[in-house]
Amino acid sequence: MSDSAVESSPTIRMTRAEFRATAYLAGVSGLRMLGLFIVLPVLALYAASLPGGSDPAMIGFAIGAYGLAQAVLQIPFGWASDRVGRKPAIAFGLVVFAAGSFVAAWAPDIGWLAAGRTLQGAGAVSAAVMALAADLTRDEVRTRAMAMIGITIGATFAVSLVAGPVLGSAIGVPGIFVLTGLLAIAAIAVVQFGVPDADAGARGHGGGGERVALRRVLADPQLLRLDFGIFALHAILMALFVQVPFALRDAGIAPSRHWMVYLPVLVVSVGVVLPLFRSVDRPGRGKTVLAGAIAALVASMLILAAARSSLATIVAGLAVFFCAFNLLEA
Repeated sequence: MSDSAVESSPTIRMTRAEFRATAYLAGVSGLRMLGLFIVLPVLALYAASLPGGSDPAMIGFAIGAYGLAQAVLQIPFGWASDRVGRKPAIAFGLVVFAAGSFVAAWAPDIGWLAAGRTLQGAGAVSAAVMALAADLTRDEVRTRAMAMIGITIGATFAVSLVAGPVLGSAIGVPGIFVLTGLLAIAAIAVVQFGVPDADAGARGHGGGGERVALRRVLADPQLLRLDFGIFALHAILMALFVQVPFALRDAGIAPSRHWMVYLPVLVVSVGVVLPLFRSVDRPGRGKTVLAGAIAALVASMLILAAARSSLATIVAGLAVFFCAFNLLEA
């Protein structure tokens, strides 16, 4: 088939090289999220067992330090990838992430645990991974490439909530940190040898125009509203996992069996939310659906606040929360 025929085809397929590069980069991105998600169900209980873990504020910081470092360093890593290349920036970020994982595994007290989590998050390569995926795919298939990466992140979240308590029981939280560190080292090899190099001409070159564009993005009122929504949603998620593991334990569920609560809750939430995805795209329905999701998010917090040690109420609150969270996140 001629090039012109391919270009005019209504359905343009990803080439084998595009699919392979996207699959590898989805794996790297999923690994980054694994470092955040897999310890969520077990980190609060583990942090409370360390010296200094009696302070709830320090437990919260140990959990949230990862995301805070990510937020601060995403733009610097993106700029670095424009200048030194995508793959060197990603490899350096993965080294930092692995170092943080090993520090967190060794941590003798909660202060060192928070330091390890901060170092983990400092390997903020997500923007560079997305940029490399954009460099390696054509405009016509880029949405599919980004969707593959997004699906991997979502799947990582679901798997982590189930696998975290199981692995925590089998190898302990330090073992989970060692595992994520080793996976990060393996991911460096995947990036270096499995992902092709991007054309240098595809990268940005900085300059005054880039700074003006960044200021315009940071001041855009619609983006600021979106940024605040994402911040609030993820802040609620982190706060939830500071308290829910303790609530489940107090309700009589051993930490190694917390996955038996998270798994059915996630399955139910996906079943409820999937039909709503189509409604969001219908004219005049999007705001109604999203407003309903926000109302459900508020309702879930009220249910959990009233739950105390009632397992049924905790499960109901989590089910409502994850229905709202999955819809808003998507």
